Amino acid sequence: MSKDENLKEYYSRLIAVERHSPLTAETYCAEIRRFLTWLEDTDLTLERTDSPSLVRYLDLRRTRDGIDARSAAKAVSILRSFFRYVNDKSIRSDNPAVVLELPRRSLHLPEVHSRETVDKLLGMMETGTPRGLRDRALFELIYSAGLRISEASVLNIRDLDFSRELLRVRGKGSKERFVPLGEEAARWLRRYLKEGRPVLAGARPGNALFIGRTGKRLSRKGIWKNYAVLADQAGIGSKIHTLRHSYATELLAGGADLRSVQELLGHADLSTTQIYTHVDVSLLRESHRRYMPKLRGYAGES
Repeated sequence: MSKDENLKEYYSRLIAVERHSPLTAETYCAEIRRFLTWLEDTDLTLERTDSPSLVRYLDLRRTRDGIDARSAAKAVSILRSFFRYVNDKSIRSDNPAVVLELPRRSLHLPEVHSRETVDKLLGMMETGTPRGLRDRALFELIYSAGLRISEASVLNIRDLDFSRELLRVRGKGSKERFVPLGEEAARWLRRYLKEGRPVLAGARPGNALFIGRTGKRLSRKGIWKNYAVLADQAGIGSKIHTLRHSYATELLAGGADLRSVQELLGHADLSTTQIYTHVDVSLLRESHRRYMPKLRGYAGES
């Protein structure tokens, strides 16, 4: 079977058997395409690949491509998944990736913004045009509901329930969850649906909530680009995912329990949510240093 045929079958398995989202499946296949190309370059086959061979491949990814520990750990998981597919195809009966150790991931705290910074950022937006109204509603919603870009881009109008102040979100693995609509986001969404979207849609009403000037659904890339321009204008240079991080951190700082935040964010594993508890502590320390730089202990001081 050719490389392309293997990748096509593997992609189908990721969707149907391992229940991954199309975006995740594409990421997995991109890694395996690199791996299969490396096998060709080194005159290896899937049947002859052993654990030391996989170690050499991962070392190459680190030295040549500069991947960090997190990406290397992801590559190991992908290789394990791929060799499960190889087992199912009866190409071989063992999984040489199982014995690979996952590289230790260093703790990288996500960047977050204060409420004041978010207000400043969103307040800079020009809302006198249909596209401006759309982006204000979009970014308000991403912040107030803690959405991923991929989740925001696939929203449909019917996912909004203004009467119950809820939003239906389709997350990773096609899992659905309901999150509350923030008051400010709901206000801008109503205005966008009344004044902005009809102009953008023209004679093509459609179902997509956020659309571009051609009336088609706004893509993930389009959302990312529009936010990048806004952040640059505000002089903060952050990524759009920072809005989601800020949402989670603000919830915890306000007293929300970790399990509730996990449900609101759509995290499958609680450990993923726990990163925000470290962010909250780091913010407290920064505030302590900023506002009380001369604070000292009482013992022995006059």
